[in-house]
Amino acid sequence: MDFMKPDTVLDLNNIRQALIRMEETIVFALIERSQFYSSPSVYEPKKFIPNFEGSMLDWFLLQLEKIHSQVRRYEAPDESPFFPDDILPTILPSINYPKILADYSNEINVNDEIKKFYVHDIVPKISCKLGEQQENLGSVSTSDVECLQTISRRIHFGKFVAESKFQNDKENYIRMIKEKDVEGIERSITNKAVEDKILERLEIKAESYGIDPSLKFSQNKQSKVDPKVISQLYKDYIIPLTKKVEIDYLLRRLEDDF
Repeated sequence: MDFMKPDTVLDLNNIRQALIRMEETIVFALIERSQFYSSPSVYEPKKFIPNFEGSMLDWFLLQLEKIHSQVRRYEAPDESPFFPDDILPTILPSINYPKILADYSNEINVNDEIKKFYVHDIVPKISCKLGEQQENLGSVSTSDVECLQTISRRIHFGKFVAESKFQNDKENYIRMIKEKDVEGIERSITNKAVEDKILERLEIKAESYGIDPSLKFSQNKQSKVDPKVISQLYKDYIIPLTKKVEIDYLLRRLEDDF
């Protein structure tokens, strides 16, 4: 997949391989986060950072995005910032990417929803213990940022899936878009067999990566993160939000003719 060559980016086989690779990144990020306590104070607004309305996690995310934006991270078509109004101009020469997605694609951003389900539903389930761990608040925030960014990239990759499907079946999608047939669009982007395969593969990966290899055949082997929790994360949040991104993108597709 080469973002300077749109045909490689919109190839569904390439997209599928990229999504499979992202599974591993997400699993490893969640395993890394699992070594820390839930540390709810990290997510409490106005708790630690003077003259800042958000949480410590928000502050970490914002500062990192400001830095990364200056080296072109958010010019890349596959990146979606959590604080799009606060990113800074690049200090490097801009890259003139060819047009791959519609001009409004950056307006489709579900990062607020991602952060909400991550903090409230995922962190308590993957943390090694509930409660505070004052000496590791910085490490918790750093690990959370990694989890959030990898999950965000995976979900927003739905825009490429949507564009690819639109290009491969324009007549049918144009009809559904004009009719505002949300149910029809959702059916067209849903493949239950593929989704089941993803969930099955995730449990295998989470179990394989989360167990000390020396304990692989032990009767007392214990995974660092419950594989079913990661599978459920995909089933309840990542897959549905990816579909939301795809549907939101497709419903506006006739705004941009290229």
